[in-house]
Amino acid sequence: MTRLWGVLLGQRARRRWLHLILGGALFMPYWLVGTVAVGPFSRDGNVLGGSLGLQLAAYAVGLPIAALTALFPLARPMSVAAARALCGVTPGRFADGPARGRGARARTAGWFTLHLGTGALLAGATLALPPFALAVSALPFSPELRASELGRFWHLDRPWLAWAGLPLGLLLLLALAGVAAATGALLARAAPRLLGPSPADRLAAAERRAAELAVRNRLARELHDSVGHALSAVTLQAGAARRVLETDTADLAFVREALTAIEETTRRTVGELDAVLGLLRSGEDDGDFAAPGLDALDALVKGAGPGVTLTVSGRLAELPEAVSREAYRIVQEGLTNAVRHARGEKVTARIALSGDELEITMENPLPGTPPVARPDGGRGLRGITERARLLGGTAQAGPTDGNWLLAARLPVGAAGPAGTAGATGTAGGRG
Repeated sequence: MTRLWGVLLGQRARRRWLHLILGGALFMPYWLVGTVAVGPFSRDGNVLGGSLGLQLAAYAVGLPIAALTALFPLARPMSVAAARALCGVTPGRFADGPARGRGARARTAGWFTLHLGTGALLAGATLALPPFALAVSALPFSPELRASELGRFWHLDRPWLAWAGLPLGLLLLLALAGVAAATGALLARAAPRLLGPSPADRLAAAERRAAELAVRNRLARELHDSVGHALSAVTLQAGAARRVLETDTADLAFVREALTAIEETTRRTVGELDAVLGLLRSGEDDGDFAAPGLDALDALVKGAGPGVTLTVSGRLAELPEAVSREAYRIVQEGLTNAVRHARGEKVTARIALSGDELEITMENPLPGTPPVARPDGGRGLRGITERARLLGGTAQAGPTDGNWLLAARLPVGAAGPAGTAGATGTAGGRG
C-alpha cells in the first residue's frame, strides 16, 4: 500500500504532475488562438461555452502552432530547465543551450508539443474531475444531489444505491492520480531522447572542456614557474646569507641584500599566486591575468643570485605582450634550473632580438656529480617547450661541451618591433 501511494502521490509523482499542469498553462494561449480559428464554425460563436467537439478542435489547431514556436532558440533551454527540476531525470542526460541543427530543433519541437498537449488534457482533468468525484461521493448524504441530473445519470438517485457513490468517487480520484503518474513517467522516459545532446552539442561540449583544460594548464604552468623559481631563489639567498653569517668576518651588507632580495621575491610571487588562484577558483579566464614580462628581468636576475649574468640586445620593450610574457617565463624557468643545479657556478643568460625573432640562451657548467632526479621527472623543461611551441617557436635543452645549454627561439611576427638597434648591458648583483 505504501509503495502504491508513493507511485501515485510520492514526491516524484507530484513534481511530474506539476510539470504537466505547467504544460497545460503554457498551452492556454495556443488554445485561445485555436478558439478564434474554429469560432466561425459554432452557432453562436462561443467556443468556450460550446460543445466538447469545438473545444477539441481548438486544441487540435493549437498543437501545430505550439510546435512552430518551439523552433525558436530559447525553447530548449526553457524546456530543459523545467524537465530537469520536475521530471526526476539525471541532469547530465539533458543538452545545454539552444538546439543546433534541424534534428535537434525537430526533437525540441516534438517534446514541447508533447509536453503542452498532454499537459493541457491532464490539467483540464485535474480541474474538472476532483469536484465531480467529490459530488459523486456526497450523493449518500444529499437528497438534492440524488434528485439532480448527477444522481439520475449514475442511477444513484435512490438512497440505498447512493452509497455506491463513495467508492466510485474514490476510484475516479485514484484513476486521475494513476493517469497523471503514468503520463509523467512516459514524459520522463522521453525527455532524454528529445532533449538530450545531439552530436553537435557533444562536439561543442568537448570543445568547451578542451578550452577549459587549456586555460587550467596555462594557469598551472604560471603557478609552477612562479612558485618554483621563487622557492629556488629564496633557498639560494637564504643559504648564501647563512654561510656569510657563519664566518668570523660577516658581511652584513651582503646579508642585508640577500634578505631584501628574499622579501622582494616573495612579495612578487605572492601577488602572482593570488591572481592565479583567483582565476582557478572562479573557473574563468578573463584574459586580464597580469603576468610579468621582460620588463621585470632586473628583479628576476637579482633574485637569482650573484652568479647570474644577463646580456640584453634589442628593444625588448616593443615586443608584443604575449611574446614578452612567455619569454619572461622561459627565462625564469631556465634560471630556476640553473641556480638549482649549477651549485654556485656562473650562469650566463643572453636575450637578443634579431629581426622578427627573439633568441634566448642560458648556459652554465655541468656539476661534477649529476643532481638527484625528481620523482616526477620535473615539468620545467616541458613547460618551456610548450610555451615556445604555442608561439610557433622552438626550444632545446641539454648538455654540450661540458655545459648545460638552453636555447629558445620565439617568432615576433608582423606585430613585433622593426630593427635590432638597442643597447647592450649586463644585469646582476649579489643577494
